[in-house]
Amino acid sequence: MADPSSKTLVLLFSSLSLLLASAAPRGPAIGVTYRPSIPGLPARESVVDALRSAGATHVLLPDPDPATLRAFLYSGISLLLSLPSSLLPALASNRSTARRWLSEHVLPFHPRARVAAISAGHAVLSSSSSPGLASSLLPAVQNLRSACLDLGLREISISTTHSFEILDPALPPSAARFRESLAEPYVRPLLDFLSATGSPFLIDLHPYEMYRKDPAIPIGYALFEEASFGFREDPGSSLRYRNLFDAMADAVIAAVEAMGYGELPMVVTGTGWPSGNGLREATVGYAWRYNHGLVEHLRSGLGTPMRREGVAAVYVYELFDGPTRRAEEYWGIWWANLSSKYDIVFSGSGGGGLGTVALGLGCLVLVLLLF
Repeated sequence: MADPSSKTLVLLFSSLSLLLASAAPRGPAIGVTYRPSIPGLPARESVVDALRSAGATHVLLPDPDPATLRAFLYSGISLLLSLPSSLLPALASNRSTARRWLSEHVLPFHPRARVAAISAGHAVLSSSSSPGLASSLLPAVQNLRSACLDLGLREISISTTHSFEILDPALPPSAARFRESLAEPYVRPLLDFLSATGSPFLIDLHPYEMYRKDPAIPIGYALFEEASFGFREDPGSSLRYRNLFDAMADAVIAAVEAMGYGELPMVVTGTGWPSGNGLREATVGYAWRYNHGLVEHLRSGLGTPMRREGVAAVYVYELFDGPTRRAEEYWGIWWANLSSKYDIVFSGSGGGGLGTVALGLGCLVLVLLLF
């Protein structure tokens, strides 16, 4: 018969291991943007197989079509669908239009293809957006939400993706606010909707764009290379920032909190670094330094200086090189033959609920020790 003290030691060791596992850093989910419409790409099924092999758990699909949703069947990959802004007037004017879109693009596939969220439009409130779209945004998301409820898709979040330029001022983070012309007529009603439906605030964060515009920003600050510049202190909060991504994320968090919606989770729907044909820093080497630094920082579980839990998810822009608003820039992290330009390991990201499970098991072991 085993020595009772040995059993106790085993139980203690198991409990300690489980509790340590619950305390291990777990950052946000890390995904990638995939545009199947880019010319010259492999079959969608081949891309999905490659994504699964790479450990990708989250994918953002701009302008998704049924063929792409079909390719993700039984993949286990969580999908964020981004509808083109051009659809907003039709979605806003008629709820049946929203039901029809969902019936063709989501209902035949979900949940076998895991649609987690839908973004209605992209950067609709930015200065480059078509005039008149802003007034369609709120009724469009409302109709999409109502149509989801009609069709039994209540677990799918509805939101819209913003660009960083909706902030003015944007930095330092503690002073960031939404543009005065947007805050009350457009942003507040959207925040009301997101809060009422439990949906995240979606935004693109591109430190590369800030670096392009401001020559005073050190390259190391933009590339997560802390040792090369030290830190920047926010004079309003005294918080210290060691990378530009965190500063931009906290600027958005501060602006949302200033409107009274500090509980909203934030998802970064696009971030990355071009690997060719832009500035002299748009090279494969710089792109690797940014994306590698991004992934390592997110996996550290440190969050941001202003929000301990940080952002809920981050999508790297993008999987393959394709047309962008500046045609000379290439943002893809993979070549069209499915080989990677540089290593980004997606597997292991995202917290899930394992910490709670581990803590519960540890407590159960401690209870057993009492008997």
